[in-house]
Amino acid sequence: MPDQPVDRPVDQFDRTVLLLAHTGREAALKSVECLVEGLLKASIRIRVLASEAPDMGFPEGVDVVQPGPAAGEGCELILVLGGDGTLLRGAELAREFGVPMLGVNLGRVGFLAEAERDDLQKVVERVVARDYEVEQRMTIDVVVREDGRVVHTDWALNEASVEKASRERMLELIMGVDGRPVSSFGCDGVVCATPTGSTAYAFSAGGPVVWPEVEALLMVPISAHALFARPLVTSPDSVLEVQVQPGTSHGVLWCDGRRTYELPPGARIEVRRGHNPVLLARLHRAPFSKRLVTKFQLPVTGWRGNAE
Repeated sequence: MPDQPVDRPVDQFDRTVLLLAHTGREAALKSVECLVEGLLKASIRIRVLASEAPDMGFPEGVDVVQPGPAAGEGCELILVLGGDGTLLRGAELAREFGVPMLGVNLGRVGFLAEAERDDLQKVVERVVARDYEVEQRMTIDVVVREDGRVVHTDWALNEASVEKASRERMLELIMGVDGRPVSSFGCDGVVCATPTGSTAYAFSAGGPVVWPEVEALLMVPISAHALFARPLVTSPDSVLEVQVQPGTSHGVLWCDGRRTYELPPGARIEVRRGHNPVLLARLHRAPFSKRLVTKFQLPVTGWRGNAE
């Protein structure tokens, strides 16, 4: 008598996740082993990038793929293990593929991460059960013009920063919003950020903390020599502009601290709301204020509000 087919939830066996990790961290490799074991046990297929595969010993059931559009095709999630840099690398893939990213923090702050290394078993359980929510995070699109011509385009989840290229010289910039100049000064640079990026570079430069559900754009001068060099918060539909003054030194455009472009004198940078958001998978429904206190270890002893 032939074997009878085994009843099983077909959709679960057809599920696939892309795994991205900071392979230079020993903690990441151990965490990868835990996640791989738990997901394969639940018959969820796993993909890893060929550039990372040699550093990880994988059992059968793990597919090694080349970086590119096919890597994320058909994936349910991108699981990212690492610090802020690895999470921003994961954000590049999440945006490109339109797939939610779920980050596990193995670094220090990890504002984009949804879990810590001690939560790995819980992460596996929630992914297997599809017990997570997906939220959109606003991005920014960046255009660089020289003599009116578009010479470079980029994007960022956190920020696009215009910085001086020479440590010994200030950068002379003009800031503008919606085609109107706002202020000019010598400085170390200007950060144009999203609400997600308000707790990253913009925060270090003295910018405001903006709740992620608020739609806005930020401009934060860095060490400006001027009376009016305050952080600006604009409409999400505004266009932020930074122009490198003619006759000054070269500048550098950094997008999320990962991609750079040299800015000659006269270059004009335009920053606007991005067309494609980054999707984040969320396991917790705690308010952002709680995340803020936890990540920055803020002193709240003595608070007399309602108990949780």
